[in-house]
Amino acid sequence: MLNPRFYESLGMDDIREKVVAGERLSLDDGLRLFECPDLSSVAALAHYDRMRRHAMRVTWVRNRHVNYTNVCANNCRFCAFHRKEGEEGGFTLSLDDILDKATSAGEITELHVVGGCHPDLGLDFFVNVLRALQERLPDVSIKAFTPVEIEHFAMLESISTREVLERLRASGLKMMPGGGAEIFHPEIRERICPDKVSGDEWLRISREAHSMGMRTNCTMLFGHVEDVEHRIDHLDRLRRLQDETGGFVCFIPLPFLTKNSALELPEGFAGVSALDILRTIAVSRLMLDNIPHIKAYWVMLGVKLALTALHYGADDFDGTVVEEKIGHMAGASSEQALTPEDIEAMARDCGFSPTERDALFQPKNAVAPQGEPQC
Repeated sequence: MLNPRFYESLGMDDIREKVVAGERLSLDDGLRLFECPDLSSVAALAHYDRMRRHAMRVTWVRNRHVNYTNVCANNCRFCAFHRKEGEEGGFTLSLDDILDKATSAGEITELHVVGGCHPDLGLDFFVNVLRALQERLPDVSIKAFTPVEIEHFAMLESISTREVLERLRASGLKMMPGGGAEIFHPEIRERICPDKVSGDEWLRISREAHSMGMRTNCTMLFGHVEDVEHRIDHLDRLRRLQDETGGFVCFIPLPFLTKNSALELPEGFAGVSALDILRTIAVSRLMLDNIPHIKAYWVMLGVKLALTALHYGADDFDGTVVEEKIGHMAGASSEQALTPEDIEAMARDCGFSPTERDALFQPKNAVAPQGEPQC
């Protein structure tokens, strides 16, 4: 599968040897993977690593997204989701609205709750939301609030982020999503989200959550004004924090979608290509040797590309979702929801073994793969 002579011809056999031996890749190795002229060779390395970890298993979850507001004080230039207070298209859900959405999706295992940094929604509101959700959905894991939201709550209340996390955890918060990471490098952050919490602060808040026993996801928004060096720097910072805490469960690569974005882009910029997305997913799997799972987030990738990404290092397909606004307001053309039957049938058609999981990626059941991968 990983022919040494072929990798020698590409000047990549030292990387192949490291991957086969399970050794850590350097930052320079990561850059070389981005620069390698043969994408199939990078894909083969990532798939080898993915198969060693997960075999033909593809995990998915019965989940529901609730975006509680798009009113946000941060004004991120790339974001098509946010609105200023009072601006047309802005929305803010009441507690009853949130409960209605959370309970309208049928049987779910995980509830994903995120929103903008609303200037008037204080911590007490979200404590009440969590308590009400816990009461109505006692068997559902609540995954809510990015480090960006945690910092915003702390600022509104003039308390520490640790105190915010402690109060939310005591109210039923089980896990945190990984949004708001974007690209950590300060030069890029200044161009795309100058008002948002810094990359260092995002990592610090994640470290705090991990120290309290909470598990979180992590993300990277790519394909805008960053270079591959910034992507590798981002992955390295995540990898170093994971070495320290072990608290990240899954990494989600998010391609930048251009629709309705205020970000200044080069003339003729057509958006990130499918091949660049697949390469970035593959390099992420190879660089993030200590993060167990890589998600092919079908909402942002589209279903067909997400299925392809399962051959480029990804092992998780996210889930049923039901309703998602952030990616779709930025131009995502994917469905708003998939059924469990849809997900399992597509995974089987590609030769994978669909495996329903819980919020912490523990399998609930398994189906043996049928045949060889066809996608």
